[in-house]
Amino acid sequence: MDWIGDREGPTHLLCMTGAAGAGKSALQQTIAERCADSGILGCAIFFSSQDPTRNNLYRIIPTITFQLGKHDRRLRDYIREAVEEDPPIFTRTIQTQMDTLVVRPFKELQANVNFDAGSFPHVMLIDGLDECAGEERQAELLSTIKHCLLDNDLPFRIFIASRPEWAIRSALNAEARGYLHPLAHHIQLSDKYDATKDIRRYLWRRLRDIGSRSYDPRARSKSWPTMEDIEKLVLAASGQFVYVATVVKYVSERRSSPVDRLETVIDWTPEEGQLARPFEALDALYAGILSAAKELYEAVDMHRRRNFLLLLRAHLINNDARFGARWDAHEFDEILDLERNAHEVLVSDLHSLVVFHQSPYFQRHFMEMHFYHRSFSEFLDSKTRSKNLFIGELQVKLAQQYSCNFTQYAR
Repeated sequence: MDWIGDREGPTHLLCMTGAAGAGKSALQQTIAERCADSGILGCAIFFSSQDPTRNNLYRIIPTITFQLGKHDRRLRDYIREAVEEDPPIFTRTIQTQMDTLVVRPFKELQANVNFDAGSFPHVMLIDGLDECAGEERQAELLSTIKHCLLDNDLPFRIFIASRPEWAIRSALNAEARGYLHPLAHHIQLSDKYDATKDIRRYLWRRLRDIGSRSYDPRARSKSWPTMEDIEKLVLAASGQFVYVATVVKYVSERRSSPVDRLETVIDWTPEEGQLARPFEALDALYAGILSAAKELYEAVDMHRRRNFLLLLRAHLINNDARFGARWDAHEFDEILDLERNAHEVLVSDLHSLVVFHQSPYFQRHFMEMHFYHRSFSEFLDSKTRSKNLFIGELQVKLAQQYSCNFTQYAR
């Protein structure tokens, strides 16, 4: 926020990189809210690999243009004129789009004698660059920002958050003379910051709040949670906020006692002193929650002949735009020969990880699967991580092709 507020500073680009679960999107969301409250947020872009409308470059320049245009009627007029002069503009390269729809109109606005540059919202936020499909596309966006916004010295503060994937890593690499290195301030969360204190504080505050609202007197006791419980969770988190966020969601399930749920989580945590890979404890948590949900689901009489993991995997594949046309969750229940709202029952014990909700990107009522954390879908996609809980794409396709009753396949 200090960097954003220093409008006279020479560096107009801030890049924040860090591993999955380090808290990049949470930080970007907070920055967006603070900038919006202060009236300085020009535009905010949040990429999402799970959303076909937010995982490519097709809509990014029109979205930036639209958000910037909302702040000044004259700028909207200049943008409108640019579109009228070149109707196919949205089919051109994003660098051409950025130059035609953002750079030139804004320079025309700056030339206006009545324009006060100091009052125009100057912050541009781009989160999850790594979730834009295609490394070359990610590189294209970075190049466009450099050549259009930075080289033209427009008065914007541009804040980009991403995993340290090839596109942004190579652009910022000092040894390889990356073209953004001399132009950007780089924050590396995974290398420079220890989130342990923040994670400990977050766990104490959230678990005490959950306990105060619980029906279980043990949870309302001042002795819950214990210091030992908190330290085990902090150790297991390995600096990843995604882990503790998942723990909190799981423990906050209203149908169960938070004390019992927390004890279950602790049982899944590696022993103190054990050298664990960063996501080993998170995978253990995911496996535990998934195994418990599977057992509870298949214990119900009407579900005994159903394969919980196969159904969940089928919904995951249906929800992924990479596999073609997507079906509404209700329609997919019919395709799988299940009762109405079967998808809701399927994830009833997975609400700390996944939920079905109405998509905001379809005009008609369209229910889709939503993951709270990308790392859970990655866990399901990886045989080495999910191990005996893994269901491959081929197994789902065979079930769809050869089984009249999808749910009886592979039992």
